[in-house]
Amino acid sequence: MTQVRTAAGVVRGSVADGVHSFRGIPYAAEPSGPLRFAAPAPPVPWSGIRDALEFGPAPPQPAPAPGLAPAWRPEDGLDCLTANVWTPAPGGSGLPVMVWLHGGRWTIGSAAMPQYDGSLLAAAGVVVVTLNYRLGFEGFGHLPGAPDNRGLLDQLAALSWVRENMAGFGGNPDNVTVLGHSAGAASAVLLMRGGLARRVVAQSVPSGCLTVQEAARVTDELAAAAGVPPSLSGFAGLEPVVDLPGRFGPVLDGTVVTGEPWTAVAPEVDLVCGFTHEEFRGFDAARTGDVEGAAAVFGLPPSAAELYQATEDPFMTLMSDALVRMPTTRVAAAHAAAGGRTWLYDFTWRGPLGAAHGVDVPFTFGVLTGRYAERLLGPAGATESAAALSAALRTAWTSFAATGDPGWPRYEPSAHWTRLWDDPVLDVPYPLADSAQLWDVEQP
Repeated sequence: MTQVRTAAGVVRGSVADGVHSFRGIPYAAEPSGPLRFAAPAPPVPWSGIRDALEFGPAPPQPAPAPGLAPAWRPEDGLDCLTANVWTPAPGGSGLPVMVWLHGGRWTIGSAAMPQYDGSLLAAAGVVVVTLNYRLGFEGFGHLPGAPDNRGLLDQLAALSWVRENMAGFGGNPDNVTVLGHSAGAASAVLLMRGGLARRVVAQSVPSGCLTVQEAARVTDELAAAAGVPPSLSGFAGLEPVVDLPGRFGPVLDGTVVTGEPWTAVAPEVDLVCGFTHEEFRGFDAARTGDVEGAAAVFGLPPSAAELYQATEDPFMTLMSDALVRMPTTRVAAAHAAAGGRTWLYDFTWRGPLGAAHGVDVPFTFGVLTGRYAERLLGPAGATESAAALSAALRTAWTSFAATGDPGWPRYEPSAHWTRLWDDPVLDVPYPLADSAQLWDVEQP
C-alpha cells in the first residue's frame, strides 16, 4: 500500500510491478440534486485515509450494443466524476503527466474499461491519469438555465485537479499531455486553449458539434418521449435519460465551444494527431452504401463519386474520409498553419476488421488481449510484431510527453510528413492528397 495527500485528503493505493495505482479519486463533487445539471463543483474533502483501490462508478449511459451489459446501472448512482492515477514514483518529482480522455460518441464509455489500464505507460516513466466525465444527456443535453457542455466542463475540472495534485504523485503539473481517442480526441483539441495542457495527442478526431438549435430539438424530442416539459425542472425529476435515442456532442455555446475542433487549435500547444486508415470499418453501421448519394449528402462535387469508385472499397473510403480522416487532417492543417508544432500519422496496421476505428487504442496502452483488443486485433494481437509496434507507439507518445518530439518529421507548410504506423513503420508525404483536395481541406 502507498499513500498520497491530495488537496481534498489522503488516498491509499496499491503497488504492482513497481507501478503505484490509485483508483476512484473524486476530482469533483457528485453531480446529483442541485448539482446534477450544473457545472462541476469541487470535491468534498474527507478526513482520515481514503482507499483508492477500486474504480468509481461509470457515468449514466446506455448499453454499447444490443446484448451487451451497460457500464452503468441505476443502483450505481451519480457519483461518477473520479480519476485514476498510475505512477512509477509517487515520492519523486518532475515526471511528465499523460491524461487520457476516452471515446464513445460522447454517449458511452468509462475509464474503468480494461483497455485503458495505464500500467505499461506509467512504467516507462510517466504519470498516467484516466477519468470519467458526464455523457449523453447528463453531459451534453441542452437545458435552459443549465450550462451546455457539462461533460467538457468536467474534463476541464479534471485537468485543474491534475494541475493542483500531480506533484504529490511525482508528476510535473506544468508538463501535461492530454491524449484522447475519438470523442476524447475532439474534446482534447476543443480544450487546447484552456491553458491546462502543454501537449495534445488526438487519435481519430471526428466532427459533429451541434448548434444550440439542434441540441434544443434533441431535448424537445426526449421530453416528449418522457412526458415532461423540456426544462431544467422537467428533467430534474427524471432518472438519468439513457434508454431514449438522441444525438449528443459538443454544443456550439459560444463560450466553451465556438466551432469545430479545427477552429480551436492553439499554436502554443504541441500537437500529434492522426487517424486509422479504414476508420469506418470500426463503426456499427452498414459497410456498403450508395457512394453517389453519400457524396451528395456531404456536399461533394460530382467528381467525388468517380474518385471513390476507383478505390478498393468506395463507400468505406468515402465514409472514413467524412467521419474522421478529413476532420483530423483539418485539425493538423489548421494547427500547422497557425504556427503550431504539428505531427500527423496514419495507422495502417490491419486486424480482422482492417485498420478500423479504435484499432490503435490497444497499441497505445499495450493491452493486446481481452475482449476489446481481440475484436480489433484477433490472434495477431499476441504476436511479437504487434507487441513491437505497441512498444514503438508507446515510446513515441511518452517521448512526446517528455520532450515534445514523437520521433518523426513534423507536418509543416513546406512538407506534409506523415507517420505510417505498421510493420514496418514508415514516414511518407501525406497519403490522402486527393481526398484533401476533394474535401477542400486547406493544406498549409
